[in-house]
Amino acid sequence: MRLCFLVEEHYRHDGMPLDVARQLTAWGHRVDVLRPGDSLLAISEAVRAGSHDAWVLKTVSGGPGLTLLDAAAAVGLTTVNDVRSIRGVRDKAVAAVIARTRGLPVPVTYAAARWERLAEIPVAEYPLVVKPADGSSGRAVRLVPTPDHLLVLGPELAGEGLLIAQPYVPNSGTDLKVYCVDGEFYATERCSPLHPGQGVGERQVPLAGEVARIAAQVGEVFGLDLYGVDVLLGPDGPVVVDVNDFPSFRQVPDAVARVARAVLRLARSGTAVSAPAPALVAAGGYGQPDYGRGEFGGGEFGRREVGGAI
Repeated sequence: MRLCFLVEEHYRHDGMPLDVARQLTAWGHRVDVLRPGDSLLAISEAVRAGSHDAWVLKTVSGGPGLTLLDAAAAVGLTTVNDVRSIRGVRDKAVAAVIARTRGLPVPVTYAAARWERLAEIPVAEYPLVVKPADGSSGRAVRLVPTPDHLLVLGPELAGEGLLIAQPYVPNSGTDLKVYCVDGEFYATERCSPLHPGQGVGERQVPLAGEVARIAAQVGEVFGLDLYGVDVLLGPDGPVVVDVNDFPSFRQVPDAVARVARAVLRLARSGTAVSAPAPALVAAGGYGQPDYGRGEFGGGEFGRREVGGAI
């Protein structure tokens, strides 16, 4: 099969998904890797019907890779995950609305374009967790104990765009991350970024039935195949606080091979998006292969030779 991986600069040295690309290459498949954030691409030539069996995205929220994935979907190419599903979770404000509407246990969510407006949240809702709606990798997540603390921490969030705030869910200080790979679920426990002093080492843990049910429901609600769910075990039961498309899959046994097999299955199933994608921006900077510098096999891509690579 011929696959195209879109990998942002933030992940250019990460094992996930580059090790997956290497595994697929070792199995005899052709993998092209594009770095959307650091090169120029003749997008009208590179993204065309029949160019690849599937396009796979590993990008930061708001990164240019999502535009390329939209373009691939617009011409009928299969995307992993479905590009509409990715859009549904990348904006955390949108994700909160979808999740609560569909009955998932998600905290009440406030949204404001200016941090000063968060001061209007009732005192009874404190402490709050505040973060950018387009945040990723724990960027600018703040625990705000009281309204007075908001005045101190708020300016740090200026310029982050739309913000969301949710009442803090009392918990043990550890986060539970549940990963889904091809319909199978794995749970990992790790120290919460809001409680860095807990000293909990990251480790795989047994997955409780209720949490597994919620994680499966997340996949159904958002239409995701490869994803992660951040869960807190609060006093009233499990609470979903974040959903990630194509996460790290850390601590998942044999993660590289499992994810690679899932990508192949999805590519073969041909789950292309039929709905029209947003209009593309005709500008440079949306990524280009690193010609001649990669580890993966070369080949024609548009009009030039592609190193396919890292």
